[in-house]
Amino acid sequence: MDKPSFWRGTVYGVTAASIWGSMYVVSDLVLEILPPFTLLSLRVILALLVLLPLSRRQGYAPPPRPVLPGLLAVGVVGIGISLGAQFIGTDLSTAVNGALVTSASPAFVVLFALLILREKLTLASLAAIILATLGVLIILDPASADFNSQTFIGDIFLAIAAVTWGLYSVLVRRVSTRHNTPALVVTVFALIGGLLIALPGSLLEIAQRPIGAISPGIVLGVLYLGLVSTAFALLLWNRAFALVPATVASLFFFAQPLAGAILAAMLLGQRMTSALWLGGALIALAVLLSLLRPSQTAAKQRAAT
Repeated sequence: MDKPSFWRGTVYGVTAASIWGSMYVVSDLVLEILPPFTLLSLRVILALLVLLPLSRRQGYAPPPRPVLPGLLAVGVVGIGISLGAQFIGTDLSTAVNGALVTSASPAFVVLFALLILREKLTLASLAAIILATLGVLIILDPASADFNSQTFIGDIFLAIAAVTWGLYSVLVRRVSTRHNTPALVVTVFALIGGLLIALPGSLLEIAQRPIGAISPGIVLGVLYLGLVSTAFALLLWNRAFALVPATVASLFFFAQPLAGAILAAMLLGQRMTSALWLGGALIALAVLLSLLRPSQTAAKQRAAT
């Protein structure tokens, strides 16, 4: 792994996670009008309307037939199941619970990276994950989460979302590196795979829960979730995992709750508390610790030669 690729992957991953920091609040509002899988279908279709022409414009050919089922399966896991479960969970639970429960995704990224990719978990990686997790817990304050019987089903779906997103991220790295598939192609076919779950789910749920009154705010929310949070951020996330080992890239996800808390302070007038400063410092320290590793490894390699 060369340093320029590592730094590009870092920028991609942190940017994607930062965009997703605002996603739970927007999703919470839009889900009052649109059922979960209907919103997911619109989000995926909007993303495909942008990324599919972009892929053709850049001259990418469709992947070989033996690779195609794997790419679609990645989308079923990450887009259809994980994002579907996330929307259902946010709809049945709360935005705070959604941010807290899904912040466990990096731990599952590391777990699947060890099991599937056979990556090694170094002491530096473990220390960084622990620091970042502590930072998230301080920022989100688990005491403010409402895990009562009314939100229990939603919280279960949020947990499913966290596990499957960890699996999805690792599978993206495997298909990208094993078959040398460009991240844009991986993203497009993952979105198509996600539609295999999202569209049937939408047809089933609309019969029981009709779409509510559509306002300009809802339209803007759907456009944001489809174009920014999916097309742009998902492509960046997939590129990050194509360039950076999964055990390191998992740390980028911790930018999500930090960015969400900062945006809430800036846009909603919420106070920058000491917990936010402390938690943010721990997350930044964890990411910094992970960023120092490639330089240290390269220095050791030069010394050995």
